[in-house]
Amino acid sequence: MTNIAELPADSWNALAGDSPFLQHAFLHALEATGCVGPDIGWEPVHLALFRNGHLDAAMPLYVKHHSWGEFVFDWAWADAYRRHGLNYYPKLVCCVPFSPVPGPRLLAKNDADRTTLIQAALKLTRDLGFSSFHILFPTTPDHAALEATPLAPLGDSDLLGAEPPARSYAPLMHRSGFQFHWNNVGYNSFDDFLMAMTHDKRKKIRQERKKLAHLGVTFRWVDGAESTDADWEHFYRCYADTYARHRSEPHLNRAFFAGLRATLPDNLVLIIADKDGEPVACSFCMKDGQRLYGRHWGTLEYVPGLHFETCYQQGIEYAIAHGLSVFEGGAQGEHKLARGLVPTATHSWHWLENAEFREAVDRFLERETDAIGHYMDELDGPFRREPPAAAPKDSSSDR
Repeated sequence: MTNIAELPADSWNALAGDSPFLQHAFLHALEATGCVGPDIGWEPVHLALFRNGHLDAAMPLYVKHHSWGEFVFDWAWADAYRRHGLNYYPKLVCCVPFSPVPGPRLLAKNDADRTTLIQAALKLTRDLGFSSFHILFPTTPDHAALEATPLAPLGDSDLLGAEPPARSYAPLMHRSGFQFHWNNVGYNSFDDFLMAMTHDKRKKIRQERKKLAHLGVTFRWVDGAESTDADWEHFYRCYADTYARHRSEPHLNRAFFAGLRATLPDNLVLIIADKDGEPVACSFCMKDGQRLYGRHWGTLEYVPGLHFETCYQQGIEYAIAHGLSVFEGGAQGEHKLARGLVPTATHSWHWLENAEFREAVDRFLERETDAIGHYMDELDGPFRREPPAAAPKDSSSDR
């Protein structure tokens, strides 16, 4: 277990693929600028499997002393532990901090190494005496290993207070969730996309855009490589103001974004709103070859409809113009449905040491999964004819 700076960047990136959130530079920026660290409850303990001096598999892993910044909510589990006189924290969490973005979590080239990573994380959880281990927002290649990990049979020694036998673990439990994503089904323009929507939703978006234009609002798309210091100064002012309005501090500091601008410029997009020629709002996105990821936004002036246009419509238009397959608009938010984003399943996996709580959580997850399935089925889609449910590529914000 180690900090990301101690692991070879090229080998890590070869395992991570093109997900910008799993790039060595992204995780290093979080650590180097103090956005994550032991003093704020995010202690990096990344797992790394070396063979003959070469990094063959890895897992982004953190010791957590709280549940902030995860977007898979387990506060009720922690409270139940507390009420029974048990410690839920610290716990081990495999995720990307502050980024509810689906993507690879078991960074390996085959299922055997993925299984080794899972078993190593479970052993570490038990060796450290932690309550639990969690994998948040993994995608399809990880699921097979998570479902099929060979686990020794459990016996009486698994009961609370008994010494567990070596490599004897209960299965991980699957949890379902959902976000709202926009899928490109071959649109040639934003108007082409609007024509696929129902009349009422199409009319509302057009009216909002017309009102913004009458108020003197225009938009600029600024890719990271072409961005200026003034662009980033404006973005961070907007970003920090959003937190200030909620009486909190930003999770990510100026140095973090400066680090991304220096190391991952081709993965960055700023969507800047100008009013009468002066910048008033900004949305920060990241991208890879297939997807645009909406991450953070803020505004210095309230303008009706500005949030929806800056965060969603402009992101969709950018994706169409650049031939991207998916726009992920961030975590939560049923209001995104009216903007053309549709419910998309997300996943997490959980292992609890305590057998009694494990059984209770397992029953809860069964009920929750059924409820989520019914909810997603009942949502009224925004399209006259439903586009394909899945994007061509399975990979993968909080606005």
